[in-house]
Amino acid sequence: MTRPRLPSLVALRAFEAVGRTGSIRAAGDELAVSHTVVSRHIQNLQKSLGVVLVRGEGRGVTLTEAGAAFHGMISQAFDIIARATTSVRPASQSALNIWCIPGIANRRLLSRLPELTGPPRNWDVNLQPTLSHPDLARGEADAEIVYAGVIESDANLMAEPLMRPRVFPVASPSYLARYPVVGSLADLASIALIHEESTEQWERWFELAGLSDLPPLRGQRLWHAHLAIEAAWLGQGVALANDVLVGDDMRAGTLVEVVPTSVYMGTYQLVALKERWNDPAIVALRDWLRRVLAGAHDAPNGA
Repeated sequence: MTRPRLPSLVALRAFEAVGRTGSIRAAGDELAVSHTVVSRHIQNLQKSLGVVLVRGEGRGVTLTEAGAAFHGMISQAFDIIARATTSVRPASQSALNIWCIPGIANRRLLSRLPELTGPPRNWDVNLQPTLSHPDLARGEADAEIVYAGVIESDANLMAEPLMRPRVFPVASPSYLARYPVVGSLADLASIALIHEESTEQWERWFELAGLSDLPPLRGQRLWHAHLAIEAAWLGQGVALANDVLVGDDMRAGTLVEVVPTSVYMGTYQLVALKERWNDPAIVALRDWLRRVLAGAHDAPNGA
């Protein structure tokens, strides 16, 4: 019996990621392609099938009724492929696949990675900076490192809080020399700030810091924490940071805290499958992360 002609596997993979993440951009981050490429795959798949699978909704997308039914079957097919890949892969292959939010990967973990990859383990470590979440049950990653306000845990997952750092505004000494009047929360809210994806993080920070009458916030958007911090280091404005990301810069004096506060917003945490929580690789990863983050002490208040 001849099989019907199948859609592009690449397009199916893009559709599966979009349906699972609810976002074209998040799917692109996960697949390491631009969101325009993902959109093109979805358009080509819908044209090939003659069915509308997704609809735009706000800043994300939702599946149509037909799309949800198709996505359920496609997900099962990718689960089968993942299990088959795991079963055929040589057991002697030692690789640790970690998905991690970009800021901590870039500014804290990268320099210490040889401690995890070197002797005596000599593992191949894939550290993937991304804002997307892997499907751990499907084997897309062995573990993920996230920053969230709630400890992620369910029937299949375990999460260990690693550190809950203080969050504070930072700028370069040269920038503050040009804006000496920034001495209060109200002063800070009136200048152009450096944002990540949106103004939401700054708005929440000001609320927690105690400024209720907040004007519309201005400033450039750089999408990732490490880029916002780099822009602050270059004297382009004020960014939100924490001890994990800028502790070394604070001690070196290349960044200073703009307004002393005591605001805590989220927790760095390691997430893995419960059934793998005591695997030697996951245990070694947890121990390594504790050592790395033990050096991230609270930076001194003020300039």
